[in-house]
Amino acid sequence: MGGDNNLIPLRQAAGMHAAAAFCTRFLFALHSLFFMPLSPQDVGRIAHLARLELGGDEQAAMLGQLNGFFRIVEQMSAVDTRGVEPLYTPLSAVQAVALRLRADVVTEVDAREINQASAPAVEDGLFLVPKVLE
Repeated sequence: MGGDNNLIPLRQAAGMHAAAAFCTRFLFALHSLFFMPLSPQDVGRIAHLARLELGGDEQAAMLGQLNGFFRIVEQMSAVDTRGVEPLYTPLSAVQAVALRLRADVVTEVDAREINQASAPAVEDGLFLVPKVLE
């Protein structure tokens, strides 16, 4: 993976919300492995899909974190939630909470051209990005 110019070392990507991007792509790419422990090869593949270059220590740390995340999800999935109404806020479980809805009106000006001025590639008002999933 070290020679792939599209990969970003994890330590450099930290300021780019790499964890969020990594986890999102991870969950999408591994839906079939959901409750199975991951292997180092799985983490390497996920990192490649996220265009991240993980060192050996980083890969081992990420393996532990991801497997810990799935253990928590598995424990939460084991809880019987039949008959439990979803809450939009935890406060509504203990007190009556009125929804504070705002008017559905435009409150900002269209600044698309200004916001896209620094983008490397734009077409018809849309950001163009490289393909990340094979």
